[in-house]
Amino acid sequence: LQMLVLLWIMVTVVARGSSEGAVQFLAVGDWGGVPDPPFATPREVATASAMGRTATNLGADFVLALGDNFYYEGVRDEWDPRFQETFEQVFTAPGLRELPWFVLAGNHDHAGNVTAQLAYGQHSPRWHFPHYYYSLRFSVPGTNASARLLVLDTVLLCGGGDDFGAGGAPRGPQDAGAAAAQLAWLRRRLAAARHDRYVLVAGHYPVWSVAEHGPTACLVQLLRPLLRHHRVTAYLCGHDHNLQFLEEGGVGYVVSGAGNFVEDSQRHGGAVPPGSLRFFFGAPASPGGFAHLRLDARAATVTFLEATGRVLYRVALPPR
Repeated sequence: LQMLVLLWIMVTVVARGSSEGAVQFLAVGDWGGVPDPPFATPREVATASAMGRTATNLGADFVLALGDNFYYEGVRDEWDPRFQETFEQVFTAPGLRELPWFVLAGNHDHAGNVTAQLAYGQHSPRWHFPHYYYSLRFSVPGTNASARLLVLDTVLLCGGGDDFGAGGAPRGPQDAGAAAAQLAWLRRRLAAARHDRYVLVAGHYPVWSVAEHGPTACLVQLLRPLLRHHRVTAYLCGHDHNLQFLEEGGVGYVVSGAGNFVEDSQRHGGAVPPGSLRFFFGAPASPGGFAHLRLDARAATVTFLEATGRVLYRVALPPR
């Protein structure tokens, strides 16, 4: 059944995008409200509203949720009211109502019940979270080219960590066998994607980041060589609560973690490759932000937007 659902979604993505000549989506991370009434922060509400306007104005086929979907300790079960309070009742703009969400888990989701987030797809036509990690393939309209999106669980891969306070770096996977299985799956999927015009990989933890958490050593060691070897177009993540674009070894690194909190720390500025940081936005007074991606025949264009609607930065990444 899950495969049928995913196939159906792939068909709808093609159909929706065909008039635009592109596959387009919004990427937002760390958007998950708070556990106390009213359960959604002003930033989350502003970001949701701006995402709706952007979907209408620029076009979007789906939303990619980059983890930390429910602060601070995920959800309890598939009936948890937080699904309504922090998701369904917030992302209500006309441009968003019909869009499927493809979801991955962050460290705060793993502090609760991730299997409940997987199960919630049975209750909501918008919420698609078929497995801890999964692959999506899209046809690029107006071409015979395809694009691939590989969605990871970096917490299973690297271990848990705490967003708030020092000493929060991932401490190694709880289940080494499960981590090895995910990595083996990723290697197979990257090899199978060699003819796709664009390949995007998404996870919660950053590979490179100049901000509070900085680079994730586990991903620099395990993931970065694969991204480079397979000429991946871009890696998308959240975890650090700001917007960043870095480029290293031919791979674009998109940090979109400003859906609910915005922080301006650049304390790991010296921990990324020299010259790799191209864009950073973390103004504490900002009402939040997100990224819009457009994959067409010519380029993969990443646009960072503030929740005001202001375009902050745009970069075009070439086909593979």
